Amino acid sequence: MGQKDFQRWHALKSRVDTNRAPTFFREQEIWWCSIGVNVGAEQDGKNELFERPVLIFRKFNRELFFGLPLMSNQKIGKHYHIFPLHGQQRTVVLSQLRLFSGKRLTRRIGKLSDQRFTELDHAFMVLINETDPLRGPRVPNGNCPPTIPP
Repeated sequence: MGQKDFQRWHALKSRVDTNRAPTFFREQEIWWCSIGVNVGAEQDGKNELFERPVLIFRKFNRELFFGLPLMSNQKIGKHYHIFPLHGQQRTVVLSQLRLFSGKRLTRRIGKLSDQRFTELDHAFMVLINETDPLRGPRVPNGNCPPTIPP
């Protein structure tokens, strides 16, 4: 794995921040998105704009959305969802959902069909709902009464 170019990304990031968000982006759409250079195993952008295709998963307003990064490698597992796009298989990285500014969007690639988006939404909800909120050690936070074991 090569050296990450944080300095070049930070210089570009200030320019990205001055951009105006696209007038219109919608859920189900896939856009090139300047996601930058990130820490550790987080998905990084590629090329001179540090871009990666991102699916608009939930739009909050004209400026903010939850996005899911895509990759061309096919990975199998509960953290991934594969679907066809423009004749090629793409993988959505379900475990890397994050909040994005619309200012990061550069150009629209396409849109998932209602059926494909529903399948992806279901896969994401299965991933979220399989996590048992009571699994692991519980530490009282002082705001809730202690849980009584059954």
